[in-house]
Amino acid sequence: MNKRTVFYITGRLMIIMAGIMLIPFAISFYYNFPGKFAEVISDAEKLGFIIAVILSASCGFLLTRLFRSDKELEGIKEGFAVVSLGWVSLAFWGAIPLFVYFISLCDSFTVEKLILCFTNAYFETCSGFTTTGATILTDIEVVPKGLLFWRSLTHWLGGMGIITLAIAIFPAMGVSGYHMFRGEVPGPTAERIQPRLHQTAAVLWGVYALLSLIEAVLLLFGGMDWFDALCHTFGTMATGGFSTKNASIGYYNSNFIDWVIIIFMFFAGVNFLIHYHVLRGSLTDVRSNREFHFYVGTIVVTIVLFAGILYLAGIKPAHQAVSHYQYEPRLLEEFEDHVDAEGAKVSTPYGALRRATFQAVAIITTTGYGTADFDLWPNFCRFGLLFLMFWGGCAGSTGGGMKMIRILVVFKIGWRELKKMVRPHLVAPLKVGGISMDEQRVINIAAFFMLFVVIFVAASLLMTLFVPDLETAFATAAATLGNIGPGLGGIGSTQTYAWIPVPGKWILVICMLLGRLEIFTILLALRPSFWKK
Repeated sequence: MNKRTVFYITGRLMIIMAGIMLIPFAISFYYNFPGKFAEVISDAEKLGFIIAVILSASCGFLLTRLFRSDKELEGIKEGFAVVSLGWVSLAFWGAIPLFVYFISLCDSFTVEKLILCFTNAYFETCSGFTTTGATILTDIEVVPKGLLFWRSLTHWLGGMGIITLAIAIFPAMGVSGYHMFRGEVPGPTAERIQPRLHQTAAVLWGVYALLSLIEAVLLLFGGMDWFDALCHTFGTMATGGFSTKNASIGYYNSNFIDWVIIIFMFFAGVNFLIHYHVLRGSLTDVRSNREFHFYVGTIVVTIVLFAGILYLAGIKPAHQAVSHYQYEPRLLEEFEDHVDAEGAKVSTPYGALRRATFQAVAIITTTGYGTADFDLWPNFCRFGLLFLMFWGGCAGSTGGGMKMIRILVVFKIGWRELKKMVRPHLVAPLKVGGISMDEQRVINIAAFFMLFVVIFVAASLLMTLFVPDLETAFATAAATLGNIGPGLGGIGSTQTYAWIPVPGKWILVICMLLGRLEIFTILLALRPSFWKK
């Protein structure tokens, strides 16, 4: 492995990150312009960004000077090494502003508190970059605007990919540039649109930015101010889910805003190659892409089932729902009022359809926004949402999870094996959309599926050491590995991850990285032999 070039490119990524952090730094000035220089240093929000920018830029500059190399990246190892090292290190620098802010809230300093502050800061930032949307903030609305904008911006950067952005900014070197691209873009394959990789990256980011701009304008028309419109656009298009409000999208209680976000969550879960071709006037992919059809069909069936069940059965009565685990349960009278309010939301056919549509699309695309407390829904819906957390959007989208194409292929593998049991000598190549898939690719997808399930089981088992409720332990593993955010029980749509102990949070951080970087990238980097020449 050419380690010099790996560290050199990682340094360039750090410099880019330092430049990007100037944007939320400017936002903090816009909302709270200091009268004196001393006020800048004493303000934890601004001081955090200053420290982060200086350290990230300095470390990046040092790496580019020490490891400057004229050699090109020539192998798969270098590409995956840059992706793994880049994501872990950029999340570290991105966590510094939140770390400084959390420290400023402490009334005393101990080693335990410093560890907790850094863990919370890294967890929140990693959750942003991986578009998970799991938060440790118990009161989002008191957090300074610059930090809120930064955590939402990490969504937008991580959705299409930090390294994909870097490839668009400066042309990647050698064939390993493609492996950097492949290691970061979600899905079993990473197709090129243009002959040159940096042109493909630029096209993908261009489509991403265009859809983001359209959504932001529509949300402005819906009544949001520009700050909330941008933050919620970042969370939607990246399928992240960070909101600037404690009640998420439910805060606005707006038909228009709900449907705009539903539409763009759906768009974000679609392969961006399809968006590119549609914008160029071609509907071929819309008509022929079997993964897209499977994606649409899954959403439609889920909405119909959930809406029907919610309207006919309603939500759970308070005496049943109160048994769901919560770290800090509401007072009984308050909880009963909450249950009544949630029941009113689905008491009409349209209300049930609206909430079912929003939550189905939010979970399937792994966005995680909420307009209802779905942890109060009937067990069929609750289990259905937990099950769908594993599915995710299409390959080449910003959605997390396993991806629709893998789920479709796993179903086809199962069906093919059933036929072979009856006809042992049957030769049946696996086809998707009438096109035979290479057997090596089928094996790769089957291996990914098995690894995903094994990691989920292992993470769930470990989380039982830190979470007293079994359902919540399963939900934490599923919600972070699938990059969704909210789950069931103690991490439901009205709960946070703040109460989970420090070791549990680091397990979930690993799950987030494994889910976003498609497991293989991180597992390869963890092998000692991977870093040997």
